[in-house]
Amino acid sequence: MMLLLVGDRTAEAQHRPLLTEDPQVIRPGQVLVETGFTYEHEAKFPISGLEGDLFAIPYFGFSVGLGSIAEFQTDAGFNLMFVDSATEAPLSDDVDFTGDTTTDIRDPVIATKILLQHETRRAPAIGFRVATRLPSASNESGLGNDTIDWFLTLLAGKTLGRTRIVANFGAAVLSIPTQPARQNDVITVALSITQRATPTIDIVAEAGGRLDVKGQTPLGTEERGELRIGARYRADPMRFDAGTIIGLGADDPEFGLTFGVTYTFDAFDPKK
Repeated sequence: MMLLLVGDRTAEAQHRPLLTEDPQVIRPGQVLVETGFTYEHEAKFPISGLEGDLFAIPYFGFSVGLGSIAEFQTDAGFNLMFVDSATEAPLSDDVDFTGDTTTDIRDPVIATKILLQHETRRAPAIGFRVATRLPSASNESGLGNDTIDWFLTLLAGKTLGRTRIVANFGAAVLSIPTQPARQNDVITVALSITQRATPTIDIVAEAGGRLDVKGQTPLGTEERGELRIGARYRADPMRFDAGTIIGLGADDPEFGLTFGVTYTFDAFDPKK
């Protein structure tokens, strides 16, 4: 995501293994494909009552540079959960699988990112991202809410020497699974730091999540937060990454691991 230096508008702006979104966009006509594996120990789904070890096998993302200031993004994947416990919950009666494993498609996210202001020597780059999460994972698997969610995020990023700092602040409109006609509005925040250790290796870290400032949070829209620490290795046109995940809240996984690879290429000439 954040390893670019000032003026380097390449796929380096993308984020694996972090989730914080850099305001920088990839070049016009460039395509970025990323895939990976994520493991979360003691992942929790309070709305279905399931708890266990969750594997994203695989996770994949796809981004296209649409112009000098615009980028289209989509990501999805496949979830496999080894269930350790199943407790009574609002949608536990809908859960329907056999044995101690459940699987489902990971809810896809479709987004557009717009660069509003280029980074200068004194001012950070500023961007805006609009995203929607679609309801592919079902209540029957216990891994989905069957709801559509919207995310509006302001992005800022600044390079200071070998360090890149990126901040996200926004709002999410989350549908309440048990009350389809109602929604819960939460605040989303994230802060990440990338340190270029060598010409090909970056050390990365972030903290982020969502906060409900209203209180009495409906299940399915609960607060979330996590800390990620990892590294990236660049071997153009590919990039390899690995990271650790530490849950920050009662409903977050205790810890996790993530590994991935990113490949970029020029797919078309935007001037034609």
